[in-house]
Amino acid sequence: MAGNASPAVFPGFTRLASGRVEQVRIDPDGIAPPAANYAHAVLTGQPGRILHTSGVVPVEPDGSVSGDVADQASTVWSNIAAILAEASMGFRDIVSVTTYVVVGEDLGAVMAARDGALGGNLVASTLVYVPELAQPAWKVEVVVVAVA
Repeated sequence: MAGNASPAVFPGFTRLASGRVEQVRIDPDGIAPPAANYAHAVLTGQPGRILHTSGVVPVEPDGSVSGDVADQASTVWSNIAAILAEASMGFRDIVSVTTYVVVGEDLGAVMAARDGALGGNLVASTLVYVPELAQPAWKVEVVVVAVA
């Protein structure tokens, strides 16, 4: 079959189940493949619930912020895990990620934290380089959409 397809779906689609809501990855043959570990789009079935986070920032529960971007990325994804758990969701329910990184920071460390948290779940993903975030100490901020 053409593209990233399974027999049960259209060419260019991959059907996956998050456990609660069907998620269909859309990566058509007619455009260049994704440049990293993500899908061009994710189509979800009729969800019972959709979670939209605000920008999740690298602040520890005690209010501290590490100066290291890898530590900050890890903290952001730990904070996302807590938000998802509070909503009775998990990383497998994420369908979209927008990552904001301050220009000049180690993108590899940020993406490694994202990929580790997502565990192979290919989501729709956008990366935005910014000159700074709302607080000077912050180097990374992430927004997610999850469907369950």
